[in-house]
Amino acid sequence: MSELRPYLERKAAAIEARRAGWTAAREAGDPEAGVIDVRASSRLAGVTGVRPTMAGVHPIISDSAPGLAGHALGPTAPELLLGALASCLVHTYVIQAILLEVPLDSVEVVVQARLDMASTLGMHGPPPLLQQITYQAQVASSSSAEAVEWLHAAVEANCPVLNTLRQPAEIRRQPAPASDATAAPGAPAG
Repeated sequence: MSELRPYLERKAAAIEARRAGWTAAREAGDPEAGVIDVRASSRLAGVTGVRPTMAGVHPIISDSAPGLAGHALGPTAPELLLGALASCLVHTYVIQAILLEVPLDSVEVVVQARLDMASTLGMHGPPPLLQQITYQAQVASSSSAEAVEWLHAAVEANCPVLNTLRQPAEIRRQPAPASDATAAPGAPAG
């Protein structure tokens, strides 16, 4: 028996309940059923330079490597992005395995990328962005190789973070709320 079985059974029940609720809400005329809002925030913390980050209600510490005056107390922002992709892929494998009825014994995803940081430090170079992003997914299942390939295809089509990275959403900077602490130097306070 798979060690994942109890979890997968709970997950299948939760998925069915959520789908039933969203279906009923959409049939009742709520086109927003199934739409969720997500939020994250970060700030610079004092003398250490770490960046306490809130991902939803969960705190994470992000930091730089010692070569950039960091203390390596947490992952860098690019590592967090890759971690978010890895986590979302694993979660999507679980969901799609349940929906496709593919037995799942284990799933592990490793994500890698290259990043040229030169222009970030004021040097000449290409715009800094993660490039050559690749992932490997190891799926253990008693199902056929063909069923596992269907699972891979379903994950490719339905992983939210993967889709966002492949088809980027527009990102707009919005003005911050005015306060004395965020007023520009020399600007009159509220």
